[in-house]
Amino acid sequence: MTRWENYITAAEKIIVSYDGKLPLHHFLKGFFKQHPYMGSRDRRQVSQLVYHYYRLGQLWQQEKSVQERILLGTFLCEKQGSDLLQFFRPDLQEQSALSLDEKLAFVGVTDVPAIFPFTAALSPAIDRKAFNRSFFIQPDLFIRTRHNKQSAIVSLLDKAGIAYEVIGADTIALPNSTKIDTVITDKSWYEIQDVSSQQVGTLFTPAAGEQWWDSCAASGGKSILLVDKQPGVKLLVSDVRNTIIQNLHQRFKEAGIRQYESIVMDLTAPVMSSTLKDRRFDHIILDAPCSGSGTWGRTPESMSFFTEKQITEYQQLQQKIAANVVQLLKPGGSLIYITCSVFAKENEEVVAFLETESGLQQQEGGVIAGYEKRADCMFAVKLIKQ
Repeated sequence: MTRWENYITAAEKIIVSYDGKLPLHHFLKGFFKQHPYMGSRDRRQVSQLVYHYYRLGQLWQQEKSVQERILLGTFLCEKQGSDLLQFFRPDLQEQSALSLDEKLAFVGVTDVPAIFPFTAALSPAIDRKAFNRSFFIQPDLFIRTRHNKQSAIVSLLDKAGIAYEVIGADTIALPNSTKIDTVITDKSWYEIQDVSSQQVGTLFTPAAGEQWWDSCAASGGKSILLVDKQPGVKLLVSDVRNTIIQNLHQRFKEAGIRQYESIVMDLTAPVMSSTLKDRRFDHIILDAPCSGSGTWGRTPESMSFFTEKQITEYQQLQQKIAANVVQLLKPGGSLIYITCSVFAKENEEVVAFLETESGLQQQEGGVIAGYEKRADCMFAVKLIKQ
């Protein structure tokens, strides 16, 4: 067999055996560990073919074979084509320089929203065609530079010969495969943070001495952004598992953040029975558990394994948590509600629920359309407690 036939065979084997229970990149690591004869170039090529397949979403799901969908996915995703296409489908390789729209027309795709399986459930502000097209484009890696180190970081990137784009006073876009930690060894200089996530920070208007609670803090990216804007805030971070908080401690240590409180708590349990029952906060950040659908450009396999009923399940969880935490918000204070979802049920409908049931009023915010910037899509709204 030729190298290209081996690549296709391996990719098909992965796709047929993958059940979505693990993130695809973890599954691929396990597969390659079981096939140690494959070199780094082989692993990279096979991984790309698998991701190209999943980027098709529901396109040709019933009509074409796994191999044919791999080849069509490669044609649509690769800007310059590939030797593999030349081997299997020279007719497609000849058209590889076409634009994405021209490629889609060439292979007979006229209904672009047929790619994403839940297009009807999208938030109204999402451009359905642009969002669906974005799945053929690998999102960038973004860093937020800190402590006025952007010029120094740019110098290091130039020296290392790494392509980049400066897109703001403290934001740099890089190819997704960039091993940034090997170029910038001091982790306090930057944070890896999607540009859409950075934009959420425009809703943070902190003043020194204010009580802020990052209620679903995860690894703490939003909290670091907050403290960088105003080091004088009094910060509490919480999450549901101790392991998550331990990871946050490590990230805060690397970022040089020392002054904060942390607590492990389940926000589906009544907050008025918790150790926080007597505390009130000026502002609460709720980066709610969600479908993550706004990040599926990075994990396109999710389109094949997520079910529509899960959207409602997430909505119910978000409503329960949000109504719970807002009880600890001072009158006149703000709840900053955030998801990395593109679904109206998780976004606008939860905001409407909070306005009706909890007496909050939306002040600003909405959908952050990352597909315009090779970035994630997010939703972020600031609501004021009356």
